[in-house]
Parts: sequence; C-alpha cells; structure tokens
Amino acid sequence: MPALTYTPIIVVDTTNMDESTWHDYRRKGIGGSDVAAVYGQSPFCTTRDLYYTKIGVKPVIEEEDNWVAKKYGHLLEDLVAEIFSRKTGLRVYKKSYLYAHPDYPFMQANVDFFVEMPDGSEAILECKTCNYNCRDKWDNDAVPFNYELQVRHYMAIMNISKAFVACLYGNNDNEFVYRTIDRDLDFEADMIEQEKFFWYDYVQAGVEPPYTETGELVLASIRKYKGAADKSASTVVLDPTLASAIQKYLELREIKLSHEREAKKLDEELKTVMVPVYDKMGVSCLATCRKDGVEYSITYNPTYRKGISASDLERLETLHKNIYDDFVTKSESRRVSVKQRTL
Repeated sequence: MPALTYTPIIVVDTTNMDESTWHDYRRKGIGGSDVAAVYGQSPFCTTRDLYYTKIGVKPVIEEEDNWVAKKYGHLLEDLVAEIFSRKTGLRVYKKSYLYAHPDYPFMQANVDFFVEMPDGSEAILECKTCNYNCRDKWDNDAVPFNYELQVRHYMAIMNISKAFVACLYGNNDNEFVYRTIDRDLDFEADMIEQEKFFWYDYVQAGVEPPYTETGELVLASIRKYKGAADKSASTVVLDPTLASAIQKYLELREIKLSHEREAKKLDEELKTVMVPVYDKMGVSCLATCRKDGVEYSITYNPTYRKGISASDLERLETLHKNIYDDFVTKSESRRVSVKQRTL
C-alpha cells in the first residue's frame, strides 16, 4: 500500500467540458463506474465490453441505451445531494475536476460531491436514483455492490476515509436512503491489484479478457461486437477443447427438459383436480367455499392478448408499407441446436 499522506493528481478541470472530450479522458483510465465491470460484477456490461471501450473498439451494432434513465439520474444529482444535506445537516459541495491516483494514474475519479464533516475532514458523496422496484437492494443497510466498489475506488484515489452513497427512489424525501462506507485498506489493496491486472494485462497488453459473466449479458456483448447472425456465413470449425463445454450443455439441457416434462405433468394435474370447481363456476369469475371453519376464495379471471398472425403481417407489409415500417419493429434472438453423433 502507498503511504497515506499522498494527495490525488488533478488531471483536468471538467467545468465546461463537452461530452466527447469527457469520454476521451474516460478511455485513458478506469473510472469509478468501471470497477464493477473489472470485477465481472457489473449489471450493465462485461469485462470485455469495458476492455473494448478502453482500446477504442466500436460496437458493430449500436444498441439503444436507456438515455432517459441516465439523463434522469444526472439531472437529479443536485436534488439528491440537497436531500442528504437537509437530513444530515452536513455541508455538501462540488469540485469539478477529474482526479487520478498519484501511484496508479490509470485510476480516475470524478466525484459527485464532497461533504464537510464536523471534525473538519472531508468525505465523499455519491448520488444515485432508482425506481421503487429496486428499493429492496438497499434493505438492511445494504449498498449495491457496484456502487460500493465505485466509492471505494474514489476513497483510494482521494485518500479519504469515509463515503456516503445516497439514493432517491421516489418523489419525496421519505423515499430516500443513504449509507455510510468506511475505508477498508485490505479491500482496497485487493481492488487496486484487480484494477492493475485489468489495465496492464488486458488493456495495455492488448489481450481480450475472457467472458466470466452469466448468460444474457454475455450474449448481448457478443452480438454487440460480433454483429447480427448471418446464415450465409461459412461453418466454423471449433477447437476440440470446446467439446467439454458442448457436452456440458447437452447434460444441462437434458436436466432442464426433465424438469420441464415434470412441470408440464404438474400443470395438467392442477387443471384436472380443479375441473369440478370450474364446472360449477361456469361463466362466473369468483367463487367461495366453506368447510370446517375455513373459507376458500377462488378467482378464475380471463386474460386477453392482442396479436396478429404471420399471414396478416405479410399482408400489412404488402398493402400498407408505410404503416408497417412505422409500427413494426424487428428484434433478433438466436436459438441453439446441438446434435451429437459418434464418428
């Protein structure tokens, strides 16, 4: 660990910086919001996505990002900071600089706000927003891991011993939480090693990191950087070392099919056992039954789904191309099929 008397490097004043210049600076190092991806723990991107961003590789397919959520979060940062200040009585202020660690200059920090503590020391405030459905991620004094990594990264760079993470999840100050995170030098040492490995062994060395994340995030990354499926593309001959992965896939698929068959059987049994109840209910959507001091309430409500057949969709495209183009969107998913034979 470096001596704890160091001060961070001021890289640049960000006060009037445009977005393009800001992204250029971000590519030159690891920012706080990047750290979860370094760990392979980001809910938004893989480690390889982060690597491509840092070396300047452009996606083949530009996915539509949730710009509204990003803009919303950015616009409400000042409000979140004000709520925090009112609830704690602590003074909150900005410093519009991009900082770097003096010993590890690839570690960058763009801190939302700073907090003046009663003893005159300085703390960090990171401001977040989320919708109400994500409120449980903050239960029992918890902090989402990607946010914890972000502020620990900032504390390491700024040489600050305390950080607050505040989150507004509704439209009033009662729908607000904040958490305190104290500096942990052992955790910090490991984090710095993780970041050093990513920066020097992947980014600087030009080596793609492996995919270590789960399912959909990885598949989205592959499509984003490899492109859409092409049925005319030539057959790929895989390395024999991948046979174990394919075999494992076949084993897991069989387990899944077995569970699906059992679930289908149970679904049929559920329907069958209720046949006399449905028969008595007829067109009614509500029924009650009482026996031995217990009352059962049964709802049997209809569900409706609007749709259009493939043939009607083709007719719409032929007869009303403008309407078709305005309202019909096409998305891509890929279905895998694996067959095994003995040579």
